[in-house]
Amino acid sequence: MRKNETQISTIIGMNAECAGDFMAEGAIRIDGTVNGNVTVSDTVIVGASGCINGDIDAKKVIIGGEVYGNLNVPEKVELTSTARVIGDITTNGLVIDEQAIFQGRCNMNQDASKRPKPNRREIKVMQKEAKAAVADALQGVETASSEDGAQA
Repeated sequence: MRKNETQISTIIGMNAECAGDFMAEGAIRIDGTVNGNVTVSDTVIVGASGCINGDIDAKKVIIGGEVYGNLNVPEKVELTSTARVIGDITTNGLVIDEQAIFQGRCNMNQDASKRPKPNRREIKVMQKEAKAAVADALQGVETASSEDGAQA
């Protein structure tokens, strides 16, 4: 496993539904529905078919599906092209793809003097992470649409 790769410890599958608040250690991926707040010690990945009706508290979040709630994420929030977020975001880093839907307020670290400027290497790493997240979300959309086509 590479240094920047996330080890997912919990998966909520496409047809699963969680009623109530959800808490977990490590990183999780949600392809189903959570009707409640999500609190995770590391990363939350919401796949293209995933939906959270509640707030998210995590270190890092990558969204390809839908979130109806507020995000409190100290490190970074990424909204892929298939993301739909209706709620406020509090974070230090934000990446929003062109086709993503975001309705709400964003509160980012306002004291830029304390934060060092990223060097070129860090910027390239962030760009690669964003491209990988987009590719993963698009793959989820393609898989879901091909499964829908096969069922029809």
